[in-house]
Amino acid sequence: MATAPSYVEQQTVAREKSLIENLMDFSFERMVTPRMLKMLYGLHLLMGLVAAIWFVFNGFQTSTSNGLLALIIGFAAMLLWIVYCRIVVELLAVVFRAARVITNSQNQ
Repeated sequence: MATAPSYVEQQTVAREKSLIENLMDFSFERMVTPRMLKMLYGLHLLMGLVAAIWFVFNGFQTSTSNGLLALIIGFAAMLLWIVYCRIVVELLAVVFRAARVITNSQNQ
């Protein structure tokens, strides 16, 4: 005969696994990427900024006119890079949210 869970058993809260524990989950029960989207977005924006600055510096090393042209192109490219990264991250977020909704509806 099954017994009702005690008060202490009812009050236990599931411990959230750390990022390292989730990375070592070879059964892929927990998704890591949704937790890392903000970091990935910031990292890609930083990489784009470094590339734009490098492009401008290389332009100015060649000549002033090339540097000014590189500055204008670099600024426009950085704006496009920001829009591109934002779209990709939002698409990833939508995919993971849809997966969570589908998983939750199948478990019910």
